[in-house]
Amino acid sequence: MVPPILRFCLAVLTWRRLSRGLLIGVVSAAAVWGSALPAAAASGAKGEGGFEGNAPTEILIEASTGAVLFEKNADELRSPASMMKLMTVEVVFHAIKTGKVKLTDEYPISEYAWRHGGAPSGTSTMFASIHSNVSIGDLLQGAIVDSGNDACIALAEGMAGSEQTFASDFMTKQARELGLTKSTFANSNGLPDPDNEMTVRELAMLARHIILSYPELYKLFSQKAFTWNKIRQLNRNPLLNSMEGADGLKTGYTKEGGYGLVGSVVQNGIRLIVAVNGLKTKKERATEANKLLEWGFHNFSMRPVFAAREPLGYASVFGGNSRSVEVTSLNPIQVMVQKGGNNQLKARVVYTGPVRAPIAAGQRIGVVKVWRGDDLAVEAPVYAAQPIGIGSTTQRAFDGAIELVLSVIRAGIKKL
Repeated sequence: MVPPILRFCLAVLTWRRLSRGLLIGVVSAAAVWGSALPAAAASGAKGEGGFEGNAPTEILIEASTGAVLFEKNADELRSPASMMKLMTVEVVFHAIKTGKVKLTDEYPISEYAWRHGGAPSGTSTMFASIHSNVSIGDLLQGAIVDSGNDACIALAEGMAGSEQTFASDFMTKQARELGLTKSTFANSNGLPDPDNEMTVRELAMLARHIILSYPELYKLFSQKAFTWNKIRQLNRNPLLNSMEGADGLKTGYTKEGGYGLVGSVVQNGIRLIVAVNGLKTKKERATEANKLLEWGFHNFSMRPVFAAREPLGYASVFGGNSRSVEVTSLNPIQVMVQKGGNNQLKARVVYTGPVRAPIAAGQRIGVVKVWRGDDLAVEAPVYAAQPIGIGSTTQRAFDGAIELVLSVIRAGIKKL
């Protein structure tokens, strides 16, 4: 029989099976690992329910959890075309939310913006007049609804002084902070440049962030038309007219990259986000996005897994008047599961431990991760269910001795 002290030193806690058939364990880790949108182990189509994707690269995720329902070559870098405008819009939304700029602030339309993104450019434009001043609110509508390249350049120059600086110091910096590690930006609007590259996974991540972080500003994406300079243009997003509950986001096209789309649809309280790229025609783009969304809504449903404040497990404590602390989630945890399928769910509480006392009730301890088969379906923070005070001198000395043994074990493992 393994002595209790050795079991504690190895930080291995017994697995227990819950009544709902979910396997849960508690793991002490050197650091919290994983992400809301895990990469596929290998390239190619991956999904439950037999969906066959026709786009060269595509992904479907559930918005509240970020769970991937289907992916195909989702980490392949391609030209995002005008879908890259989502990054420009996010930078502006963030500046508005943090009070750095206001919707009523005005930026000038420079000759550069007019020639390279306005009427003379022959590209998508909001038709802003040269040397006119346009409010940020109108420029955002021009960028989102009209896909105006002039609007994006004016926003970039107004915020950063030049489009190049905006791409390098604003877009790239913000993208890395959001976890978009592969995306690169050469301009503000996605006009052809070899340094404009994004994956559909990161486009979906960006769309999800915009939806969840800026709910009021996000409503601009559902606007079906915008008139500027007496020219009325319709939103290019085909989902707004073809699917119930569609409310965004952006299309894109370049000769090199093909046709792409990032879309969002809400039905029966569930929001799905789709991103496709590399298709040959507008029709193929619309058809593939519709088909993938309809498949997702038809084949998946949301299942409750844990109730709010339900005990999820225990984390080891160092120097406390208790050797462990119960952890729980403040909110209910739900998982997208395949309808009628054999959904094998397992969960783990992962934390950096042992957690040093004192611990306040409600203090964040780590995360709970729930897998649907091999796919990470949801990740949510967990918190201490009760306070833990500082232990006696004897308890702290005992914990110190245990940590010393653990450090020796860790050092030995690293050498293996």
